[in-house]
Amino acid sequence: MANKLHIDTLCVQAGYQPAKGESRQIPIIQSTTFRYETSDQMGRLFDLEDSGYFYTRLQNPTNDHVAARIAALEGGVGAMLTSSGQAANFFACVNICEAGGHIVAAGNIYGGTFNLLGTSLRKLGIEVTFIDQNAQEEEIQAAFRPETKLLFGETVSNPGVEVLDIEKFARIAHDNGVPLILDNTFPTPVHCRPFEWGADIVTHSTTKYMDGHGVAVGGVIVDSGNFDWEAHADKYPGLTTPDPSYHGLTYTKKFGKLAYIVKATSQLMRDYGSIQSPQNAFYLGLGLQTLHLRIDRHAKSALKVAEFLNNHPAVSWVHYPDLPGDKEYERAKKYLPNGSCGVLAFALKGGREVDNRFMDALKLVTIETHVADCYTCILHPASHTHRQLTDEQLREAGIAPDLMRLSIGLEDPDDIIRDLERSISEAVR
Repeated sequence: MANKLHIDTLCVQAGYQPAKGESRQIPIIQSTTFRYETSDQMGRLFDLEDSGYFYTRLQNPTNDHVAARIAALEGGVGAMLTSSGQAANFFACVNICEAGGHIVAAGNIYGGTFNLLGTSLRKLGIEVTFIDQNAQEEEIQAAFRPETKLLFGETVSNPGVEVLDIEKFARIAHDNGVPLILDNTFPTPVHCRPFEWGADIVTHSTTKYMDGHGVAVGGVIVDSGNFDWEAHADKYPGLTTPDPSYHGLTYTKKFGKLAYIVKATSQLMRDYGSIQSPQNAFYLGLGLQTLHLRIDRHAKSALKVAEFLNNHPAVSWVHYPDLPGDKEYERAKKYLPNGSCGVLAFALKGGREVDNRFMDALKLVTIETHVADCYTCILHPASHTHRQLTDEQLREAGIAPDLMRLSIGLEDPDDIIRDLERSISEAVR
């Protein structure tokens, strides 16, 4: 039934259908544990012979309803909520990549994810090669090794707002017998469904547009069910050979297309425990009900602000993929025909000193490390999140030293523009 419904309807109703007399909203099951009547009932759950709930660290009904809604939005076979977007990307990778493995990743991804892959995973014995996502296929292909387990990128990058050529990345990944994992946080499935372009696994920081109100940190992993793990069994023994921690169960043989998500839930969440709380999952479920309305408003307002900035004489450059003439415009029209997101990047003439004076003068727009919720906010990576890097290192990470990331909220765009215009005038005086 879900596949026949429009995405607006899925935002509101997917994943939970109450029976007679049950809660219309997804209920908050605020319990760590669940009762069973016999020892055998509990034992079969621990052996993965039956489905059900026995400890919230692994699964919880509230979380599962919300995860099912997101899976329906992305067109996947299953999903797992995590405690944060960072946890989602960590689990998505280590579910199929262990010590001795190798990852190829776009170099212009979110700084936290760059550090996760390039620093923390290296400490676990996983090597990572970062590539220019706009390089020729032959150059990207050269980064792959026999031990490469996945290709990683962001549908729309943070903070550079660059649009990934998903079909190209999917083709390269599959030519090398590995899945393409994409972080789809910025466009959300309302504006882009990467599985339709060949991606295999999608992650989100649900903290952003999916929540939409800045109240609950969270993440999610969604599996398309399309990657054939058995066809590359030697590369993915964790999925295709017996798991001794579950009495020799083999995930692909037992669970088929659900193998990846079942392993992530029953093995990784069991051992690492980065579960999203039911209370946060409830907030996320509420946010999803209006996602289709909000993301359209974010994108339309961002375009109006981008047009204003693009025509302002004190602005050095503007990058927003929905802006006609932008370097990403044609690619955005292909993958994001209904708009991208509410985030844009720009710079003022005069460099970092002018940028800081401009931000200090803002009244309506706030300086925050957050992005992609109902409040308009701004960040200067070179002064804030990436202040430890030199200008050369910033450029190597795909971040211009003068780049400011502006996340357009749900305020009236004319009010946002007035605040920007006044602050620019004060900064360049």
